[in-house]
Amino acid sequence: MTRAFLVVLDSVGCGGAPDADQFFNGKTPDTGANTVAHIAQACAEGRAEDGRSGPLHIPTLDALGLGASVRLASGDTTPGLDAPPTGRWGAATEISKGKDTPSGHWELAGVPVPWEWHFFPDETPCFPADLVDEVCRKANVNGILGNRHAPGTAIIEAEGAEHMRTGWPICYTSADSVFQIAAHEETFGLDRLLQLCEAMAPTLHGMKVGRVIARPFVGSEADGFTRTTNRRDFAIAPPKPTLCDWVQDSGRRVYAIGKIGDIFSKRGIDEVRKGDDRALMSHLTDLVRDAEEGSLTFANFVEFDSLFGHRRDVSGYAKALEWFDAEISKVIANLRQGDLLVLTADHGNDPTWTGTDHTRERVPVLIHGAGSGEIGHCAFADVGASVATHLGVTPQGPGRSFL
Repeated sequence: MTRAFLVVLDSVGCGGAPDADQFFNGKTPDTGANTVAHIAQACAEGRAEDGRSGPLHIPTLDALGLGASVRLASGDTTPGLDAPPTGRWGAATEISKGKDTPSGHWELAGVPVPWEWHFFPDETPCFPADLVDEVCRKANVNGILGNRHAPGTAIIEAEGAEHMRTGWPICYTSADSVFQIAAHEETFGLDRLLQLCEAMAPTLHGMKVGRVIARPFVGSEADGFTRTTNRRDFAIAPPKPTLCDWVQDSGRRVYAIGKIGDIFSKRGIDEVRKGDDRALMSHLTDLVRDAEEGSLTFANFVEFDSLFGHRRDVSGYAKALEWFDAEISKVIANLRQGDLLVLTADHGNDPTWTGTDHTRERVPVLIHGAGSGEIGHCAFADVGASVATHLGVTPQGPGRSFL
């Protein structure tokens, strides 16, 4: 019996989405966005020198086929990423009408999103009055702060002091289908914040808003505010059984690393391990050593997206890729004979792009443990079908195995 490790590098897109012109950052279409290629180009041109230096150095990912997948997906140049691939590699195209976390992950797990997500308008206030009234009732407060589109760190900086003074929760959204509530872990209370988000989730899910996200933070106006790792996503449940369900229903164990458990509403998940990306890498290393035969380990490394993509931090994104590359080489060295490792992404978040939102892109598909060679263009759903096939589990849905 064999094992499978499906690892999502959150937002590490490779450009070339054929419908990028239908997705926007503000009024600018995502046409031409390319997360990996533009980071590599910036590094080669000396435009990513904060905390690191020189061309983008990710030899492990490149040897698996990252540079080749970018060139396949988009035709863009990838300076420094020109190694002949030694693994199986290709580029996947999404069909779900969203460039968000649930859409990407569900489709990778074999279930394209069958509905249109609800998005809140980019105006102030952006939430309907009846929704605000419900938040106030359930939080037992007289009002909310925010009520607009905003990056999470910026709105906490702007509203944190008033939040601590009034006790009103900070409610905000983005170009994704999300309703986010930020609150101070100590003065508002972490448990109270999680309970509020959980209580609001049925209403938001009924509106086809993909996630209600708890965004706890600590600190003070004098010292500044910092978000903690106690974030929790209350996601709408997938409309059909996913790869996680297929594997679990076959009697195998499913391990979730990072926010995978939240994304899939804990469905089809046996064990959840969380933390920041360094802790998540430690969890992945442990599971490579200890995971049961026949199991699926499904991981998401979020900080490429949350710390660097949204903040348009090219140097930080490049440094994070270089860290991941060094660590994943150690993981690969400890895989067992017969194990499958698939590295991919859920969408793009080009740190050189305008705006602060995700970018619509194809994603790389890099495979260790299935020989070498190009798989070419594939569908997101083919990833889940391929992982299931490797485990001897019958795939469901539209995906077709490329193994």
